[in-house]
Parts: sequence; structure tokens; C-alpha cells
Amino acid sequence: MSLPPEKASELKQLIHQQLSKMDVHGRIREILAETIREELAPDQQQLSTEDLIKALKRRGIIDDVMKELNFVSDNVDQELPSSPKQPVCFTDRQSTLLKKTNIDPTRRYLYLQVLGGKAFLEHLQEPEPLPGQACSTFTLCLHFRNQRFRSKPVPCACEPDFHDGFLLEVHRENLGDGTRMADSTTMLSISDPVHMVLIKTDIFAETTLVASYFLEWRSVLGSENGVTNLTVELMGVGTESKVSVGILNIKLEMYPPLNQTLSQEVVNTQLALERQKTAEKERLFLVYAKQWWREYLQIRPSHNSRLVKIFAQDENGINRPVCSYVKPLRAGRLLDTPRQAARFVNVLGYERAPVIGGGGKQEQWCTLLAFLCRNKGDCEDHANLLCSLLLGYGLEAFVCVGTKAKGVPHAWVMTCGTDGTVTFWESLTGHRYLHKPINPDEPPAAEQPKPLYPYRTIGCVFNHQTFLGNCQPSDSVESCVFDLNDESKWKPMSEEAVKSVCAPGATTSLPPFPPLCASTIDASVTSNEIEMQLRLLVSEHRKDLGLTTVWEDQLSYLLSPALASYEFERTTSISAGNEEFQDAIRRAVPDGHTFKGFPIHFVYRNARRAFATCLRSPFCEEIICCRGDQVRLAVRVRVFTYPESACAVWIMFACKYRSVL
Repeated sequence: MSLPPEKASELKQLIHQQLSKMDVHGRIREILAETIREELAPDQQQLSTEDLIKALKRRGIIDDVMKELNFVSDNVDQELPSSPKQPVCFTDRQSTLLKKTNIDPTRRYLYLQVLGGKAFLEHLQEPEPLPGQACSTFTLCLHFRNQRFRSKPVPCACEPDFHDGFLLEVHRENLGDGTRMADSTTMLSISDPVHMVLIKTDIFAETTLVASYFLEWRSVLGSENGVTNLTVELMGVGTESKVSVGILNIKLEMYPPLNQTLSQEVVNTQLALERQKTAEKERLFLVYAKQWWREYLQIRPSHNSRLVKIFAQDENGINRPVCSYVKPLRAGRLLDTPRQAARFVNVLGYERAPVIGGGGKQEQWCTLLAFLCRNKGDCEDHANLLCSLLLGYGLEAFVCVGTKAKGVPHAWVMTCGTDGTVTFWESLTGHRYLHKPINPDEPPAAEQPKPLYPYRTIGCVFNHQTFLGNCQPSDSVESCVFDLNDESKWKPMSEEAVKSVCAPGATTSLPPFPPLCASTIDASVTSNEIEMQLRLLVSEHRKDLGLTTVWEDQLSYLLSPALASYEFERTTSISAGNEEFQDAIRRAVPDGHTFKGFPIHFVYRNARRAFATCLRSPFCEEIICCRGDQVRLAVRVRVFTYPESACAVWIMFACKYRSVL
């Protein structure tokens, strides 16, 4: 197979550069001189080519060259970008590994390289991890124009060894046709930033949000050759949003190279105009929100104590309208039904925003990327995500802000059916409740519906287009009427005002919503691993008590249908399959024997932590520490995976033994 002339010359140039870099020519001259002195006989006038190659092989020169050159076993014509979306090889100069990625030569790409970090002073005293030793790690997550990337985990250190490259497609969403590549002017109008989230994972797999940064990448459009190096200072989150946590060295490069770069002055002017436009829109909305609030208080002075939340602080301490935290979100083929979406949101971990010292709850509404990458968040994060997913399924969904028992602030989701049915969705548990209002004008003897939901008061409801303040005489949920079109009960904000700052692309300060990612967890492998670890932990625990342990594999297998049934019930609210499970257990337990089982559910995969929790239950401890005649133990683990590598872990411990009276 012959290469095109331009490719052949390019290949020759690359080989020449590599040989020059290794100073191969100088080493060959030295070996040639040495060989002539040592091996050339007096009667010989010259060395043959074979003699010289033998000498080079003997001294390892050829081996060194072959190690430095990377070859791919695939056909060469597959590596050349002759047609769209053919595999093209990118070699990182820092690494000898050859990486492949699909690229379209008619599209424009931004190649973002992270070339190490420094000044992560919190880890200044961090000892160097030994080979094979578990240690805390940093992971960098990126989102840009519906594309998501994740770096390799690197050990936490004062200077973390980040060396990753990400190929971000800029030319998306009908920016020109397929035959015309986006030019510099077109790309200058793309205001989407690269959202970077830094996550720390400790040795127990617990995640912490370290930093959230929006990278303005368009400076590369005004740099020479379309290449620029940046030093990015990452700030902390929440109460530490003004404190630097570290610095990343970043290199940006346009691919293919720009034919014509813009002047830096043009780029700076465009960015300044966008900032000015955004600031003006935000100022006008703030003026409107103040006026709306004054009018709301004039209806009834007691409204001042209601939880009417117009703005909320994100992880960077920036006040944003609450409507900007919600947007219709489609899960593609990752989630099939609204109830499955509720289950997915439920299995994401719950954690209140950390606060230093006392003084009540620290408020922090996370951007969606930060919430998904950390895999846990506060009730508001869960409610915003669930509302976005339900809107994506075509439901009329709203986030409700109010209180639970004892006046604890809380957020949940509400859907309004076309028949007037109002349903509350608790995003932390996946439970659904029908709302039937109590009529306060009914006589005391009249039977009133008993609310099953835990909510006490409601101050406001909102979604991506609507914001409504509750202006009914009482803010009690049980007596609240959810006729949202009745302005005597719900005071609306202007939809135009909301859209001016919350509609997609309305302002450059609005973080774009990322797509959901499929799970990377192998459910079968993970289930087996946790099960084997639990067997070992149970055996050791019983050994400490002076008890032997005999496992019965068949009994363990029979527990599987029960675990599947429990998860199905959590997802659909329908119970199914229990009859077959009970029948199988009756057949497996002989007459005169007793069977005991204990199911439990977790949203993490740490076997030791789960076992410690199980032992705190007297029912479970009774099974694990069972004494008697012919004791047989069983344990079954079933991991159900969801997007974003969230998972529901069901564990069932069981035993059977001969009853001795």
C-alpha cells in the first residue's frame, strides 16, 4: 500500500525529528569510528553495511529507536482522516501510549490539555503514596456543549500530577452545514464556557466537591497559531468560595489550526460586551424582583415570614434566580419512566452543605454538573434534578419550597395533572403523595382527608418559566389550593422577566445543563464482590464469638427474587413476585426448621460500612450471630445500576436452623 506524497513527506519529517531529538546521528558516528578502530583489519579498506548494522544492534541503538517510535497494528488507511469520523491517532508527547478518538475533519475542535497542578496547599503535608497503597484522589470533570469528560484519578498532592487531554467539539448544533467549518467569527459568538469541577475521593470512596470553575476558552481565538497557555486559579466552594484551593496549568489548542486568528482586542471587546449585556439583564431583573416582593408584602404583612425563595447561592457563592436551576432534561434511553427517574434521584446520596461551626443550615444550591459529579447533594439539588427530569417527560412539574415538621426548611416536587390532580414527589425517598386539600369552612364533625405527606408549609413554587408566591391566608400545605392560575391565591412573576435571565442562552452567566451519563458499574461483578466481602466479614465475626459458619449457596440464590421484587416495588410502587419467593423458601426449609431473613437497602458499595450498619439492627444481629442445631447461613447482594454510576444496593442476610424445644 502506498501513501499519498504529502503523507509520506510528513512521515519522513516526523521520523527525522525523532532521530534528531535522540541524537541518533551523533551516536552512529561515534560507533562507526569506534568500529573502524577496533574491527577493521589492516588488509580491509572499508566496512560493509551488514557489519555496521551488527555493531549498532550490539550497542542497543536500534532497540532504543524502536522503543521511541510508536506503531499501531491497525491498517494505516484507517488512521488517516480521509473520510468523516474515521479513527485518528493522537500521541501525547508526555506519554508513550497512543490514544484513539473519532474526529470529523469537517468539524472544529478545541483540544484542552491539563498539564499538572500546583499550590494545593491543603495537601502540602500529604505523604507520597506507596505502590498499591490506597490514597485520596483528585478527579477533574468537564462539560462543554453537551459533551462530558472525566480525567484519570490522580493522588492528592500539593502538586497533583494531572496530565490529560480532552478533545471538545466546538462545531455543534447547526453552526453551519457539514461542508463548511466554523470560522473564528462564528466561534466567537459561542458563549458556552467549559465547566470544570474538581472532585476529591477519599479511601472510603466518599466524594467531596473541591472547586467549580467556568473556563472562558475564546481567548485562544486571538492567540498566535491558535494555541494558548493559561494558569487557572481554582477557588473553594460554599463558605470557602473566596479562598484559593490550587492552580491548574492548561493549554488550549484549536484543531484544525485556524486559517485566520482574530485580534486579541476583538475577542476582549466581544467578552466585555457580553458581560455588560448580562449585567444589565441581571440588574433589571433584580429591580423587578424587589418591586414584586414589595407588592407581595403589601398583600399581607405576615408574608414576610414565608419561605418565598427568589434567589439562591450556588457552590461559588453567586446569587442566581431559582428558576435557573431547573430546565427540561431528557434522559435519552437511560431512564424509561418518570417513576424510574424519581428512583434514580432518590439513590443519589443526601448530604447537607458543610458548615464550619454552628448557626444553622448553610445554604448551597449546586449546579447540576457539580451535583452529578459528586453523586450527592442537599434536598434542593435533588428536587431541582427531579423537576427537570419530570419536565423532560412532558409533565407540568414545579419545585416547592416550604417546611417539614418542626419548621425545618425543605424542597420537594409537585406535578399538576390535566384533571386537576396534584401529586407531591419526595425526591429524597422516591415516595409519591396525592394532595387533597382540607376545607377549613367545613363543620368540625365533617370527615376531612388525613395527609400522609410530611410537609407543613409552602411558600412558593417554581420551574424554568414560572415563579409563584403563595398568597393564601394560610401557608399550611394541607389547606392549600393549587389552582395556580388564580392570582388571588398565587402571585405570579412576569414570565418575560423570568425568561430574560433564565431562558437558555439568555445570559452568559447561566451554566449550561449537562446530559446524563450511563453507568460505568458492572452490576454482576460488583454484586459478587460485595457478597464475597460480606461472607468473609460474617465468618470473621462469628469466629470471634466462637461460632462456626456454614454457607448454603442454594439458599443464597433463592433470595435473589426477593431483592429484585423490592427494587421493582421501589421503582413502580407495585409489589410483584413475592408468592414465588415464599413458595421456594418453604420448599427449601425442611420440617422442624426455622427460616429468618433480613433485607436492607444502601446507596453505597462499601461492604464493611454496610456490615457495621446491619449489626446495629437487632434482627440482623440475631441472624448473623445465630446459634443452634444445623445452622446454615445465606447472604445475597444485588446491585441495581442507574445513570451517573448511582446504584441501589440490596442485601439480604438469612439463616435456617433446626428448632430445638
